[in-house]
Amino acid sequence: MPRDYYEVLGVPRTASEADIKKAYRKLARQHHPDRNPGDKQAETRFKEVQEAYDVLHDKSKREQYDRFGFAGPGGSQGPFRAGGGTAPGGFEFQGLNPEDLESILGGFGGGAGAFGDLLGRARGRGRAPRPPANVEAEVAIPFLTAALGGSVSLNVDGRTIEVRVPAGVEEGKKLRMAGQGPRGGDLLVRLTVEPHPYFRREGQNVVLEVPVSISEAILGAKVDVPTLDGTHLTVKVPPGTSSGARLRLRGKGIRDGDQYIEIKIVVPKTHDERSRELIEEFARLHRQNPREHLPWS
Repeated sequence: MPRDYYEVLGVPRTASEADIKKAYRKLARQHHPDRNPGDKQAETRFKEVQEAYDVLHDKSKREQYDRFGFAGPGGSQGPFRAGGGTAPGGFEFQGLNPEDLESILGGFGGGAGAFGDLLGRARGRGRAPRPPANVEAEVAIPFLTAALGGSVSLNVDGRTIEVRVPAGVEEGKKLRMAGQGPRGGDLLVRLTVEPHPYFRREGQNVVLEVPVSISEAILGAKVDVPTLDGTHLTVKVPPGTSSGARLRLRGKGIRDGDQYIEIKIVVPKTHDERSRELIEEFARLHRQNPREHLPWS
């Protein structure tokens, strides 16, 4: 009579399905004929392990084995078998699904030659192929690519995929790449947008902070500023412009958005005595309290 199947796999009778599969894979690799050429004892042990797993991994067979042992419910001898595959040399793989078989053969280069043929046959007779799986990947894209559109390259399982990025995509947007995921599933590409050195986004508008001097703010000035498409425009700063004021460049934002020039007045850190006298005189001529109408003043 064959040895007790639980003893063969080295697991207790209360072992879970995961424990049984783990023990089986370890022993199958250890005693596989390819790893032990010419070793009859290893060959025999390999067949024992295969036979034990054939019964214990199947819920209904395991229940019958636990109740009736090797005799079976009708008293017939021999273990409960299910069709599997036969490897070169007559080694049987009973009741294996393709994933288990691939895991075992993977350690012996089993994807090629006769074992590769076996794996193909096992896939045909085993469980139904796993359904396509959708996976998600995260890709950081430049600010200008998000604003103006373009493409980025993504490496998936050794394949280079070009991801088309439409103009105006926002942070967190997901793009679906049909059929580019595992087993023909979809690839969901989640976009994160890198910050720009000087532009910032507000919806479909972009904002550019432009420093001006005190004299430019008071007297007015013309300043050159960049735009999203790489061109430069000359913008007129009206006399008396305050820090924080915005000037609009219509249609220079994202899609139909605008570009705003946000003025930032820069005060010199040092000044001489004459400059101080002039500023004090200016203050006397133009008395003002900019905090006069604030709610906390």
